[in-house]
Amino acid sequence: MQALETAAVAAAAVAAGGINAVVGSGTLITFPTLLAFGCPPILANVSNTIGLVPGVISAAYGYRKELKGQLPRLMKFGGAALAGGLGGAILLLQLPADTFRAIVPILILLACVLVLLQPRLNEWLKQRREKDREDGGVPVWIGVLGTGIYGGYFGAAQGVLLMGLFGTFLRDDLQRLNADKNVLAALVNGIAAAVFIVATDVDWTAAGVIALGSTLGGLLGARVGRRMPPTVLRGVIVAVGVTASVAVAV
Repeated sequence: MQALETAAVAAAAVAAGGINAVVGSGTLITFPTLLAFGCPPILANVSNTIGLVPGVISAAYGYRKELKGQLPRLMKFGGAALAGGLGGAILLLQLPADTFRAIVPILILLACVLVLLQPRLNEWLKQRREKDREDGGVPVWIGVLGTGIYGGYFGAAQGVLLMGLFGTFLRDDLQRLNADKNVLAALVNGIAAAVFIVATDVDWTAAGVIALGSTLGGLLGARVGRRMPPTVLRGVIVAVGVTASVAVAV
């Protein structure tokens, strides 16, 4: 990459790391940035997934206080996240490239819709949180598995999906659930990245730049992300996402 391209990808990675820590849609920033500089869609997706792994790990570290006492829950759902991420990564490599080009615009637009609906979702989660319900169980395990498959295949807004799932079925504070989301997303991205490293080509320059930027962004996002104006943040994500869906489709 040229110096200007590197700087743009690095800036996008910092933003993505912060967004992933708080919202869970950072791919909608870095993926279209790579596409804009001529990276083929599957190579961009693979390199982006690998690069974002340190960022989600740093976000999980930033939420370490909220993770206290949650090891049993994370052990319970961690296996589903790993299995789902592995399955999604294998699907990406096994399905034809044309399938990815056809599906991803739909997935991106779906992710944009989820981001737009997040305020209503959060309000609904707060209301649901007050109700008595089981802490987890088979529905959540299956939901984490399905979200992991989605995350291993593409991954934009998997955090939004996880928060909707957790808020529906788990009795806990939303901040603690967000901490769980970051850990499980790290597991999904991590296992998918391992598959990609072993089985396919990677743009290591792009992945490295994204890794550095997203790590910084993850730490910052965990600390100050909630101070960002949510309306502006969602607007940027949706604008970039729609651009990305058009770029992939064309």
